[in-house]
Amino acid sequence: GGSAMKTGRYNVGVGLLVMAGFMLYGFLLIYLRDFAPDKDAWVASYSVGKHFESRLAHVHGALFSLLNLALGFVLARLGSATDRARRVAAGLGLAGLLMPVGILGEVYLGLSPIFVLLGAMSMTAAVTLSGVLTLRHWSDGRASS
Repeated sequence: GGSAMKTGRYNVGVGLLVMAGFMLYGFLLIYLRDFAPDKDAWVASYSVGKHFESRLAHVHGALFSLLNLALGFVLARLGSATDRARRVAAGLGLAGLLMPVGILGEVYLGLSPIFVLLGAMSMTAAVTLSGVLTLRHWSDGRASS
């Protein structure tokens, strides 16, 4: 019935927003690592240099790929009323892949962390937008209210 679908809609939507919250926590870690005044002490106490960076890239590469799959599934479930917003969310999700790629660029090519930040912001925006769209527009087979 329709009520079960509505419950699922909130599970998915709220789950995405909670995930976005954890991603915002990731910005704090990026700040501590790259921008905080005492970042050197923090880095020394926390990371193992390039090995840690590479693991970070690997983990986020896998995570962000899975996020793209999840976003695709979620966006496909939304009604046609949200076509433009769905395209934006899908595009942001793909742009989010700049983040793990950017970490590798930082480690191996000495690139600026700007790509990491842009990718992280894009993916966070994609997940946030998808969560909001899900709460508003998840279709349960009948005309959406």
